[in-house]
Amino acid sequence: MGAPLTFAVIGDSAASGVGDSDGKGNNLGWSYHLAKSFEEPLIFINAARPGAKSAEVLEVQLPKILVHNPDLVAVVVGGNDLLRSNFNPQKFAENLRKTLLELVSRGCTIMLLELHDPTKIVPMPYLIGRICRRRVAAVNAATRELGKTFGAVLMETRSLQDIYAREKWHVDRMHPSKLGHQFIAAQYANLLTQRGYEIGEVQIDPINNRSRKDSIKWMLRNGTPWFLKRSVDLLPGLVVLSAAEIVFMIRQNLSRLVSQKKDLQGKIGPCSSTISSGLDSPCSQPIPERSVPLSPTVALTSLSGQMLQMPSSSASSMRSMAS
Repeated sequence: MGAPLTFAVIGDSAASGVGDSDGKGNNLGWSYHLAKSFEEPLIFINAARPGAKSAEVLEVQLPKILVHNPDLVAVVVGGNDLLRSNFNPQKFAENLRKTLLELVSRGCTIMLLELHDPTKIVPMPYLIGRICRRRVAAVNAATRELGKTFGAVLMETRSLQDIYAREKWHVDRMHPSKLGHQFIAAQYANLLTQRGYEIGEVQIDPINNRSRKDSIKWMLRNGTPWFLKRSVDLLPGLVVLSAAEIVFMIRQNLSRLVSQKKDLQGKIGPCSSTISSGLDSPCSQPIPERSVPLSPTVALTSLSGQMLQMPSSSASSMRSMAS
């Protein structure tokens, strides 16, 4: 038998298993359920930490797992970066690139996870939703691009069937529930099997989320402190960002109006110039005369294109004159 495969995980709360814990409060998560499904000898290491940003993953977590010479490494990060008021997409992309470059240089296979759209399951004000979606898009764009560059096993979260079903999400609606974690593990198992890894079927447990009582306890013990901590950092920035978003929307609308005005002027301009110069153009072509209908009411076309109605007696006079 050969040496066991070493599977390591680094990242934030989505990697550490928040939303899926045992009776003792230990987080399990999708990586745990995936590790249990391997059908070959395996060493499993999870160095992820709730709240971690891309800088910590690069500078702290990465060195910890490299000591164990991992073969397969999951890097799940970005959610905490975008929740900070000083979020910098370029800095995030650079941190992630350095992390993946180091892993690939050591022969590791990389696993990446795109972020879901939180506005699909978390009600939020319109402006905040716009800001959130733009930041998530920036994180996912960097993750997707670097995943292609380094040949990573990429989980395209938004394309997964029923990914936003309520039972797949924890009470905080930010992390997967136990069922959600097991669902993600099953998707990764399928992707890794295509790469040649020996993985069996991921076990889906019949018991999913906590009871209502346990959910309330969790929110009081963990959710409220988290919200208050993030409020100190994020909410003041969101006020400024919301104002900037309003300015951005106004500029977009003004730019669209200016573009429409230029298009309209472009259409009117040739007509006005040819009319003033006396040249023939489609704008100055005479309107063709219409034939006089033989009916009790005769319609005549004036040079201006207006329809003139004549009484039936006049129509009779015209017919007699024509004869």
